Amino acid sequence: MSSTNARTLLLVPLLGLLWGFNWPAVRISLSEIAPWTLRAGGMTFAGLTLVVVAVLRGQSLRVRRPEWPRLLLAGFLSIAAFNVLLAFAQLMAPTSRAAILTFTMPIWATLLARLWLGEALDRRKLLGLALGIAGLAALGLPLIRGGGLTLGLLFALIAALSWALGTIVTKRWPVSAPALTVAAWQLLIGGAVAALGMLAFEGLPVPRMLAPRTLAALGFHILGAQALAYFLWFTVITRLPAGIASIGTLMVPAVGVLGSVVLLGERPSPSDWLGLVLVVAASGTILLPAKPLGSLKAAR
Repeated sequence: MSSTNARTLLLVPLLGLLWGFNWPAVRISLSEIAPWTLRAGGMTFAGLTLVVVAVLRGQSLRVRRPEWPRLLLAGFLSIAAFNVLLAFAQLMAPTSRAAILTFTMPIWATLLARLWLGEALDRRKLLGLALGIAGLAALGLPLIRGGGLTLGLLFALIAALSWALGTIVTKRWPVSAPALTVAAWQLLIGGAVAALGMLAFEGLPVPRMLAPRTLAALGFHILGAQALAYFLWFTVITRLPAGIASIGTLMVPAVGVLGSVVLLGERPSPSDWLGLVLVVAASGTILLPAKPLGSLKAAR
């Protein structure tokens, strides 16, 4: 492996940490910032950051006119609806449980790809689906018996489905533009949708001093988990195989749950931990290539 790719490999766990700790950071920010306002600011700033990166790289931001409807639809599903729903999910349910449920995204994407795109289900994907169902059962059955199901958890599940639908739209009707360009526009679309929601439901935000803890969480959310993380993500996927890059995403729910324990004082139940293990195993089975060592050699 080249020294450049070796250094890039170190960014993979860093991404997992940035996106994982974003879960408690968002929850802390929501203690003083309204959900529509938080999402409008975060997604817009992240989108503008990617625009700057694209310009500095000399990459075109142009999208062909016939492809704008599919870009708008994918951006609404994968970015706007996903992020807004998760903000409300974290307000109404424990962050740790919301993180675990949300990470069922690859499972729903696999099912929808089978139904709408006709993609075959090999043994590995079937195993991943079985693990995912077991994870949902481990999470859901104790909550159903104890009356612990909340609207927030439903929002988290709908967010995962929305992301999966956006993925299917992108696969079915791809946009012939660089990935960085597509991501920048999708984030700006998400920011615009959230801004409309902010104006409709919250009004213009009134500037005021935030608590130091909230300011730190907000700074991490916008600068670390949005701007920096997206920049690092596109650095990673351009230099490493997709399967290796996906390892970082597998860290996200685990880091999110641990961060919720340390920073929010949450105490997940044994069934929550079992659900986390099963859901991460399911996503890993689906996301990672069948021969990860071969993929690693391809990066050399």
